[in-house]
Amino acid sequence: DHFGLTNFGVNLTELAPGSASALSHFHTKQDEFIYILDGTPTLMLGDKEYLLNPGDFCGFKAGTEVGHQLVNKSQKPVRYLEIGDRLPGDFPVYPNDDLKFTYGETGAWVMTHKNGKPY
Repeated sequence: DHFGLTNFGVNLTELAPGSASALSHFHTKQDEFIYILDGTPTLMLGDKEYLLNPGDFCGFKAGTEVGHQLVNKSQKPVRYLEIGDRLPGDFPVYPNDDLKFTYGETGAWVMTHKNGKPY
């Protein structure tokens, strides 16, 4: 955002020991890419786990319907870059949780149960 980029975004993310990047999710339209800078996070990809190290990278193609998240099971912080595009109409899907995000009429995100019932 600082540079006014509209086609993709880059975030520097730090995970404290015992924390996770997000709920397991995939995107409908957004491709994502991560690059590990420091630490040893565990990539949860569907029902599989992969230990990552500095210099490792992984991409997540939009619409694959395989959830992903990073979990820091170590005792040291993890730092990584996450890069994603900003295609309009994208939304995350949470295969393991009763959670749905959609754009409301005002353009803000609305969080509901998967059946549309508000929390």
